[in-house]
Amino acid sequence: MPRPKSTIKQIIVDTALKSHNCQHNKNHRIAKGRKRLKIKKNRSFECYCSECGKMILDNDIKRLNEISKQLFHEI
Repeated sequence: MPRPKSTIKQIIVDTALKSHNCQHNKNHRIAKGRKRLKIKKNRSFECYCSECGKMILDNDIKRLNEISKQLFHEI
């Protein structure tokens, strides 16, 4: 049986090895040792602070729920 497809890109939660800026908001600094959200884009990853990462995930969950309702609920 084929493996089920996924619309979710490769997403990883890991720990920053050095301090750097968030990809979404340059005013947010990800300190060394802090958790961050990494999303694969092409052949590399974009890294987001936990605050921006939560916002991204919440928006995606909301969108997926809307799509699911459209697919499974008759109007």
